[in-house]
Amino acid sequence: MAVADDALARLAHEPVDHRFKGLPPDAEGLTVGALTAQRRSLFTGGFTTPVLTLSAEALDHNLALMERWSAEHDLAFAPHGKTSMAPRLFARQLAHGAWGITAAVPAQARVYRAFGIQRIFLANQVVDAAALRWLAGELAADPDFRVVVYVDSVRGVELMDAALRGAGAGRPLDVVVELGAAGGRTGVRTAADGALVADAVAAAETLRLVGVAGYEAEVPDADEAKVRAWLRDLTSLAAEFDAAGRFAGVEEIVVSAGGSSWFDTVAEVFGELPALSAPVLKLLRSGAYVTHDDGQYRRKTPFARHPAEGALLPAFRLWAQCVSRPEPGRAYLNAGKRDAPYDLGFPEPQVVRSERDGAERPAGHMTITGLADQHAFVSLPADDPLEVGDWVGLGISHPCTAFDKWPMIPVVDAGGTVTEYVRTFF
Repeated sequence: MAVADDALARLAHEPVDHRFKGLPPDAEGLTVGALTAQRRSLFTGGFTTPVLTLSAEALDHNLALMERWSAEHDLAFAPHGKTSMAPRLFARQLAHGAWGITAAVPAQARVYRAFGIQRIFLANQVVDAAALRWLAGELAADPDFRVVVYVDSVRGVELMDAALRGAGAGRPLDVVVELGAAGGRTGVRTAADGALVADAVAAAETLRLVGVAGYEAEVPDADEAKVRAWLRDLTSLAAEFDAAGRFAGVEEIVVSAGGSSWFDTVAEVFGELPALSAPVLKLLRSGAYVTHDDGQYRRKTPFARHPAEGALLPAFRLWAQCVSRPEPGRAYLNAGKRDAPYDLGFPEPQVVRSERDGAERPAGHMTITGLADQHAFVSLPADDPLEVGDWVGLGISHPCTAFDKWPMIPVVDAGGTVTEYVRTFF
């Protein structure tokens, strides 16, 4: 499995211009590949603030850690691509053993296919006829392409079948029954409801039932006990379907769950799954691991509960400049809601880099108390030496809503050299 080399190569030929905030204005007209070859310094190479960066070392570490961890726990891995929508990162995830890439909506799957991804887990019920026609066309055009899609209702199955029949689908679309939880998000609420959906799939020649799936973090008031109980309901549903012959003729049975908060419990419960009539693809779908963060996932990662198994590293740093110190105890940075995620907490000041001499010092005494569109409000001691023009490095919370604000993100090594650029497609 790999992202198509020619598609990635085309990214290197994209011109650097006004579309990409933070990149050096004097690089206008260069290609991304040419700018990469210059190996500019983030701090002296003409980059403008604010600028979101990724740590080369943290990315390498996180990719290797999850590859090892998944293998040790006998899990296949289809990381959720909605986190980054970055084909260069998809390529690295696949090179580190990922089975495929997960999508939430067909528009994301179209990006994946544009970059040659051959296995997609589409974690949503698709009832859009135009999207289903597109999927049918992709399956018809490429016999090596595999996509697995959620179903969670009889009506959804009817709509999918009608659209696929109308498209003249030549081979069935693989589907998994999604299990949800009362008061949660999507998915059938009971095993009996799941059986009705499975019956509808069996009656539709355009669909093939290959497994069960769901997302444990949407269990209301999720805690370890509730998540474990829900996961056991999911594996029981797989076993019940198998005992009823619902997977007859399937080469492998898909059982999938796993965000970035409970993959340890997923591994535990999936490890209890008894032998079924075909090999089981135990598919984990965590996405935020690739960059981790300094907020939501720092608090929630299973590695915090199991430190002996390793630790993810935060890869994001948002660099902004102090643009105003109008009163004691208050400063303003030139990064705001258009630049930083804020849905799961404000950015965290971590380091100050002096504009005078490049010296760095910790910023732990600073706190961001609010964000406007283009400003961060900083509380700090009245005698703090922060000056207008100084750079402030911020940790962020929630990678999913950081990536989507930045169409091009420099990857920076520990010495401050930009080694590559990550293009996103939202």
